[in-house]
Amino acid sequence: MKKIIYLSIFLVISIFYLMACSSQQEPTVTAVPTFPSPTLVNTVTPTFSCTKLDVVPTSTPNSASLFPPVSSADFSIGPTDAPVTLIQYCDFQSQGCQAMSVIVAQLMRNHTNLRFVFRPLPLTSIATFDKSEQAVLAAVAAGEQNKFWEMYDLLFVRYNEWINLNPSQFEAWLLKQAPTAGIDVNQLTEQMKAEETKTKLTSSIEAAKQLNIAAVPLILINGEQFFLLDYQNISDTIGVIALGQKQFTECPPFSIDVNKTYVATLETEKGNIVIELFADKAPLAVNSFVFLAQQGWYDGVTFHRVLPGFVAQAGDPSGTGRGNPGYFFKTEISDLLFSKPGMVGMANSGPDTNGSQFFITYAPANHLNGSYTIFGAVISGLDVAEKLTPRDPAQFGTLAPGDKIIKITIEEK
Repeated sequence: MKKIIYLSIFLVISIFYLMACSSQQEPTVTAVPTFPSPTLVNTVTPTFSCTKLDVVPTSTPNSASLFPPVSSADFSIGPTDAPVTLIQYCDFQSQGCQAMSVIVAQLMRNHTNLRFVFRPLPLTSIATFDKSEQAVLAAVAAGEQNKFWEMYDLLFVRYNEWINLNPSQFEAWLLKQAPTAGIDVNQLTEQMKAEETKTKLTSSIEAAKQLNIAAVPLILINGEQFFLLDYQNISDTIGVIALGQKQFTECPPFSIDVNKTYVATLETEKGNIVIELFADKAPLAVNSFVFLAQQGWYDGVTFHRVLPGFVAQAGDPSGTGRGNPGYFFKTEISDLLFSKPGMVGMANSGPDTNGSQFFITYAPANHLNGSYTIFGAVISGLDVAEKLTPRDPAQFGTLAPGDKIIKITIEEK
């Protein structure tokens, strides 16, 4: 009986337990979300590809030469560490030397990186040079009171006043005019009679004999004799040599974003010219232009070639049209055309020789299409560009001073 009771109780408890279990809902299993693995895209970073120019270095002031190097005994003006040294052997009585003094004065005004050395050379073998020794003696004597260049100017600037005088009249003229140049007459007279001064004169004559200098002016540029004795050729040579200090030894990195807009403001002596740069059409040209502008390459650079009705060209610090930044890069041809005024292109000397020089068109120039990279367009200041001083380097003779770029500012948008 007891077994039946216990069994009944067990069955009741079991039923209640099963009922309780059946009333609970089974937990819902939630699937763990899965995410696809990211696809890595191989994005190619643009690079600036260019050709580094490996050229034979231009001679320096310390290059080996057949002529004596510059020393403390020389009369010189200009920076002692200038990249270009111009040495002139000359006779004060020579008309050619007087003409060269005008050229040298202009060179010194226009080239701050030029050192000029004057070596007085009396050509005693020429009978008509009757005041040659006296003039050199006076200059050397003036140098003893640090007035050599004052005497140099006096003799050359007022050349026509004394050239036809006889030696006695010339000496009187010297003593009378010396004070106007700030030269002490008593010291000058004393030094002209001094043996030391006469020894220096004799030494210069002997040096000329050893060098076989038969005619003057004789010009050396960094120790090498230069034969084209006009202003433009000498100036161009100085400019190209000096440019070597600014040229880059490596290609610039590619640092622009082709998806952004770049605007260049050219501050010139005539006003501002604003150019929109087309980074998407000519990334290499824009990258180089932005790099050079930010490095100050264009600061003080002249619009060296300005042809009304055609183009205005700049970008060469030497001002000769022969300069480059030390590298060339490829020509980029796009769907842009030289179909209107204000288009901005890279100047070149043939395919894939883009450097730093650029030009702004004054009119449609369809004959340039396909040969020159278009990398921008003037959006403001085309009237300023049209006011630039006309200048054609192809013409013979001394060129008028060109208008300068003061600086270029780059804005990224």
